[in-house]
Amino acid sequence: MQCIIGLESDDRGLMAGILDEAGVYRHGGVGVMSGEQVVHLAPPARQVPTLMANLFAWLRTTDQHPLVTGSVFHYEFEFIHPFADGNGRMGRLGQTLILFRWNPLFAQIPVESLIHEHQMEYYQALQRSTKESDSAPFIEFMLTMILSAVASSSTPQVTPQVTPQVARLLAALVGEMSALELMKTLGLQDRKSFRQRYLAPALADGLLEMTIPDKPNSRLQKYRLRV
Repeated sequence: MQCIIGLESDDRGLMAGILDEAGVYRHGGVGVMSGEQVVHLAPPARQVPTLMANLFAWLRTTDQHPLVTGSVFHYEFEFIHPFADGNGRMGRLGQTLILFRWNPLFAQIPVESLIHEHQMEYYQALQRSTKESDSAPFIEFMLTMILSAVASSSTPQVTPQVTPQVARLLAALVGEMSALELMKTLGLQDRKSFRQRYLAPALADGLLEMTIPDKPNSRLQKYRLRV
């Protein structure tokens, strides 16, 4: 993953005359702009190498689901804003690559396209997370965008698998949850409908897995996202 951040020497030549600091961390202060409004002042340039090293160390060792990992990486990259320019595009590319390594369908649904029509909400989510010192608002925004795109995609590989019901189920699942916990979170009461329209399709398409696969009817059975 770290290879997408630095430009190789040959790539720097492509940026000659366009950006003086292509391929290196910035040496001055920068901010995130929404129109003419500053929505985030990035950390001082002297902190960037350490912050980026810490971010890559986390990325190599985290056991979070790729959907969450990609969103966290994206937010932290934008918070650090390591380059003089192009940080938004690089952060979105980073999340796309994380998602693509998990599931190739994200080659058809790049993060850049998800955000294009929701730029205001995107900046608001970044600003809220920064204000609250918590990446959760940004993660929630990105997961909503991803699930909406997957559910509405006309890509043949995606449409039969991810129905709106399955998308809601994936969004509601946190860690490992039982069927009753999922139904409560989704506000559902009809157990038969839940299993037929939500749970069974998600399991059949390999999006979920059982925690006790050899005993599918166990009262201790729970479900989690399949990595």
